[in-house]
Amino acid sequence: MFAGGTAPRRSGDLRNYALVTGAYWTDTLVDGATRTLVLFYFDQLGYSPLQVASLFVLYEIAGIVTNLVGGWLAARLGLKITLFMGLVIQVLALLMLGFAPESLLVVTYVMVSQALSGVAKDLTKMSSKSAVKLVAPENDDSALYRWVAVLTGSKNALKGIGFFLGGLLLTLFGFQAAALALAGMVLIALVLTSSLMHGHLGHPDKTAKFTQILSNNHAVNILAAARIFLFAARDVWFVVALPFYLYSVLGWSFWQVGTLLAVWVIGYGGVQAAAPRFVRRRGQGPSGEPDGRTAMWLALGLALCPAAIAIALSAHADPTIAIIAGLIPFGVAFAMNSAVHSYLILAYADNDKVAMNVGFYYMANACGRLAGTVLSGLIYEWHGLTACLWTSAGFVLVAGLLSLFLPTEVAESARPTQLSQTA
Repeated sequence: MFAGGTAPRRSGDLRNYALVTGAYWTDTLVDGATRTLVLFYFDQLGYSPLQVASLFVLYEIAGIVTNLVGGWLAARLGLKITLFMGLVIQVLALLMLGFAPESLLVVTYVMVSQALSGVAKDLTKMSSKSAVKLVAPENDDSALYRWVAVLTGSKNALKGIGFFLGGLLLTLFGFQAAALALAGMVLIALVLTSSLMHGHLGHPDKTAKFTQILSNNHAVNILAAARIFLFAARDVWFVVALPFYLYSVLGWSFWQVGTLLAVWVIGYGGVQAAAPRFVRRRGQGPSGEPDGRTAMWLALGLALCPAAIAIALSAHADPTIAIIAGLIPFGVAFAMNSAVHSYLILAYADNDKVAMNVGFYYMANACGRLAGTVLSGLIYEWHGLTACLWTSAGFVLVAGLLSLFLPTEVAESARPTQLSQTA
């Protein structure tokens, strides 16, 4: 600890946090590009929507396991180690795709590579999200809300750019060269981060038990359940069904589909970063941070968006206009929902178990993505995009109802804390 104030201590913490954030941004950009790369390449090879969705099953399952185990590893080893582990694994996953002969680009091989990418992505995400809780100014919930909103929003904007980058690289260089280029980007981030970072992010606790990975925090458990349905609602129509519909039904090119997805996610990230300016607890003025009721009302509003698009398509409205017009309010509403959730998990998390609480929460996030991804391919292949949209609306309603059980106060043990420079 430093004598005579907290400013030097905060500066040291922010240095390491900036490095973590930069590495996370790089991994997020690459993750989005890889998703588009695999999706479009295997569509070119003639795979069905369900077969393409299956390529990402191990990716999402790996995310579930990684978030549970990763929280425990971070508690024992420190967030710095888990960050480096994530970057190394991402490089290996991309090298698998880049150096594989075309004859080996089969479903099982790509599923294994995507599983490693899922491990890598969730290790880096868990590390950076946990770091926000640790470096936020003490007892300042407003700062915590702003910081996590900026991190999460900028991450999603970069993922949107990644969608565009993946389509561009596939068009210009082909699948394997694109994978190698992405591996090089992650390797550069790994070298810079490992060279410039000092100390640990967090206090490694060698006594942390594996049995503690499951949360006993009631608020965290409820929020995690709501998160499952929120992200299943997005992915059940956005991940597989929408790109396939635009490409195979409306006749869009890979470039056009990738650009639309990129612009949407970038806009969504921008709204998410700005959420603290607009989403406050009713009746509390500018200092009233969101609570469980905020999450409920936002979810109920979000449910109207996929329902409206489904009604428009059923009424034989111009599908391009219906989808683009519907994507805009859906993106705004979903961004607000996600920003509030990202704040609440850190607000509810216990300081002495922040990595484990965040890991458990993002395990639920991965469960939602897994369910949404599989159902997106399955429902679209059987019943089309409209059915996916109605399923999305139903999932959002469940998320809103679960939010009724969230507390409206933050426990004292969950207040933001600071770390020393040597932490």
